[in-house]
Order: sequence, then structure tokens, then C-alpha cells
Amino acid sequence: MAFPCAPSLQSLLKYSCPEFLFSVSFFLLFLLYRRCLHQTKNGKPSNVPTNWPVVGMLPGLLANLYHFHDWVAAILRETGGDFFCSGPWLSSMAFFATADPATVQHVFTANFANYPKGDEFAEIFDVLGGGIFNADGESWRVQRGRAQLLMAHQRFRGYVARCSREKVESGLLPLLGRAADAGDVVDLQDVFLRLTFDTTTRLVFGVDPGCLSAGLRTVPFAKAMDDAMATLFLRHTMPATWWKVMRRLGVGQEKKLATARVVIDRFIAATIAEKKQARTRESDDQECDLLSAYMEGREYDSIDSSFASYDERFLRDTAMNFMLAGRDTTGSGLSWFFWLLSKNPRVEEKILQELNTISPPRKGELAVFDSEELGKLVYLHAALCESLRLFPPVPLEHKGVLQRDILPSGIEVGAGSKILVSMYAMARREEVWGKDCMEFRPERWISEKGKVRYEPSYKFLSFNSGPRTCLGKDMAFTQMKAVAAAVVYNFRVEAVEGFVAEPKLSIILHMKNGLMVRVRRRGSG
Repeated sequence: MAFPCAPSLQSLLKYSCPEFLFSVSFFLLFLLYRRCLHQTKNGKPSNVPTNWPVVGMLPGLLANLYHFHDWVAAILRETGGDFFCSGPWLSSMAFFATADPATVQHVFTANFANYPKGDEFAEIFDVLGGGIFNADGESWRVQRGRAQLLMAHQRFRGYVARCSREKVESGLLPLLGRAADAGDVVDLQDVFLRLTFDTTTRLVFGVDPGCLSAGLRTVPFAKAMDDAMATLFLRHTMPATWWKVMRRLGVGQEKKLATARVVIDRFIAATIAEKKQARTRESDDQECDLLSAYMEGREYDSIDSSFASYDERFLRDTAMNFMLAGRDTTGSGLSWFFWLLSKNPRVEEKILQELNTISPPRKGELAVFDSEELGKLVYLHAALCESLRLFPPVPLEHKGVLQRDILPSGIEVGAGSKILVSMYAMARREEVWGKDCMEFRPERWISEKGKVRYEPSYKFLSFNSGPRTCLGKDMAFTQMKAVAAAVVYNFRVEAVEGFVAEPKLSIILHMKNGLMVRVRRRGSG
């Protein structure tokens, strides 16, 4: 039987050598994919993929790519938290996957210096340039130290709280109010990503692009970020040679990434140029955004004037890293939080009861909250932590290995190996979170004294762990609480009938089909 998608030998010979090899490899893997899928459908008892000759476990990965995170979670439950994945021969695709807190504590903290991001990570995430996410060694230490000083400063924290509240008050609540009055179905994930894009762009660049304004216009920079994140995920699922060939030929998802990079770089370059031009005009009103602080060498306590010496490439990479950290992760976290609330009205009611203990100021019929008040609410904080546990915005962490090492489990990893940590899988392991690990239960985060319970970061990895713990953790909670409190207090959010929430194939845990909801004003019946 001939496959209609199979290329003929005559057509293959028209290609250049790299194109020919790529096409033949793709066709052979398609045949193996069909065979692997057939075995799965016929009740293969194990989730662990077959280690085939030549191609390794790649066919199993391709067959399960549509539900990748749940598949990895099932494998790690079956294997006790550790798993070696073998890719095609000579592809350097092999990696060690884990969801073991002891391994995480060892890799991220105890022996931190032996587990950098590595050159391969930087190559996969090349769109981030030399920014803090890709950096290792001295470059990382310098960048982190200065970013930490900026983001910890009281002036910037106040700017975060003000920007978050203003965007909720002037953008989010009016938009949801119009949707409620019209009875429209709303993609709440799209709304949250627009909200966090506007807020993060203001925090990083000092400008509001108006992505959440009436009409919900498409912002090229935001779309380019989405295209880039999808491509970076797919680079993890195939041999490096393949995506590098695709990048060289300018085909498939790599073509989308190349186009996205042009849009991203143009936006950032234009904003930097505007900033430089603005600096030539005398003004007593200094911007509080991060890019201005880097460009101006602002005296934030002990921050020195060497900020002003940064070139445009460094500013571009820094801005790109901050945009990824602020926009995508917070938008993802809010989306899963409201989906969980729609499925757990008991939790929503308890949050509403807690919000009713404080008196929010109102603008017309809609109420907003001050960050100081929200910081005192234990159950709201616990509910957000529980949502982030179940659906971590960055579900995978990637580490390299400098020198041979023995992990706490007794497993040996060699120099040059890759380690993938699945936070998504860890949240679904009974050995880590108990028999109710799959349940959305904020109470697990509240101590007997009614305080927020501390969980070690190597167990709750949503903000990373060890020396690389996320600098924007407090900023993220400030934004999420401002949004969550205002929406829950003013509206009831109900997922439309038949809606199914599935993770999207991206390095950020977005929802594949958005979050389709109806919004109703509180007290409207």
C-alpha cells in the first residue's frame, strides 16, 4: 500500500543533500510513528516508550507529543521519578528526566556550580541572547546582582503595584463589564495575556502598548512572542541537527521564529531609540521602568553608574528576558487559576468571603484593591500557590552537566549530559504531595496557626530553586493578586459548557484552546 504523503525517489533527487537526508529521515520516522501509535492503541501496558534501534525513543515521543506533559508525568510516576530518554543514534538528544525533589535540591542548590544552563540551552533559546536566563558563570552573577537591586528597590515595587492596579481598573474591569452586559463568550486567557503584556511592557519599557484596549487589536510584538515560544518547545522534541537544518533552510516552525525575531528586535530597538531621544530632553520626572534604570545609570542606593555603559545588544537581551518572565508566566498562571476556580466553586466562595473582610475602594460599580490589603489575605495566596503547583507556568527546567556526578538516587550522570526537571510531573506524584496531589486544595498551603505554610523550593518549583530563584516572585504575586481579587469580587466566571482545558505545546504552559468563559456581574443572578 502506498502512502499518499510519501515523496517519490525522483522528487527526492531534486533536493540538495541536506534536504534529501531530512526528507528521508522524516518519512522513516513517519512509518515508525504509525507503528508506535498502533501499539499504543492496542493496549501497550507501559507508558515508557520503546527504545528502537537507530531512532531510540523518538517515535514514542512523537506519538505522544499531543499530550506531552501528562505523558511525561505518567512515565515518571511509573519509574519512581527518574527516567533516561534515548534519542536517535549520534543525535545528542539523550537526556535524563526527573521529578524527584532530592535530585532537584542537589542539582539546583547543593552542587549548583556543576549544573549550569550550558551552551546547548543557550543555543536552543538563542532568541533570548545573552540575557540572564541564558547566562552562566560571572555574566549571570553580574546580571542577577544588578537586576536584584533594581527589582528589590521600594520605588520599583511601588511602580509595580501602581501599574498593576491602574491596568486592572482602567482596562480589565471595564472590558469584563462590557462582556458581562452583552452576554458574550470571552477567551479569558487572551484577555490575561493582553493584560500582562501591557503591564509588563510598561514595567520594562515605560510604555503601554494598549493591547487590552477596546477592539482587542493584534499587537505584532505579542504575536511574535507566542510564535517564538512555540518554536523553542519544538526544538526540545527533535534532534538538534534537524531543527538546525530547518533553520538553515528557513522552513517550518523555524521560519516562523526567524520572522518573529525580526518583529521582536525591531520593537525593542525602536523603544530603545525613543528612550535615548527622550533622555536628551530635560525633565524632572524620571521613569521607574527597568530599561530607563539600565540606560540612565540611575542611583538606586548602591547601584553604580556602569549601567549607562551597556550597549544596545545587552539592552535588547535584557528587555527580552524580562518580557518573557513577566508577560507569559503571569498570564499563564492567571488562566489556570480561573479555570480551577470555575471547577471548584467552594474555593471561589472562600476567596470571596476573605475579600469581604476588607473594604475596597470603588470606581463606579466596580471595586479594586490596594496591594497592601491583598498582601494580608492568606487564603487567596494559598489558592494561587496551589494553582501554580498544579500548573506551573514554566513546566520544564533544563540543566547541563559539567563533570560526572552521582545523584542522591544513586544514578550517575556524565559530563555533557542533559537533565530535564518536570515540575508538572512533580505536582502529580503522591510521594511528593500526598494521595490528594491531583486535587485543587488550597488548604494544603495553610498551617494550623492560619498562616501561609512554607514549602521548600525544590518541591514547589514554580519560581525555580536555589541561586536562580525567580527575582520577580513578589512582583508576580502582586500582579496576580490584583487581578484575581478584582475579578472574583466583581464577577462570576463560568467556563462554557463542553470546554476542555489542555496544555499547549510551548515552553510556557498556555492553554491550547484558550479559556472560553462567560462573565456575570456579582448579584446579577
